[in-house]
Amino acid sequence: MAGTAKYMATTAATVVSAVACVLKRIVVGTTAAGAIQVFDAASGTASTAIREELKTSIVENAYEFDARFKNGCVVKCAAVSKITVVVE
Repeated sequence: MAGTAKYMATTAATVVSAVACVLKRIVVGTTAAGAIQVFDAASGTASTAIREELKTSIVENAYEFDARFKNGCVVKCAAVSKITVVVE
């Protein structure tokens, strides 16, 4: 299956996938200014429990997850951070 990449530089909850998917990785382009939270949800409300979280000040790198999400994938940054989220 081909992956989908979504670049983010916002604090808004961002829908990366609105359907079941696999979170492959999060690429942090600059040291994260705040926590990065990943939710198993299909909408931007991110009302479900946090599935994954990268803490404040995590350094530039590609962080691998290979985690299955049954509803979709929504990502929210506590502060503006330049990240790319890859799902399949």
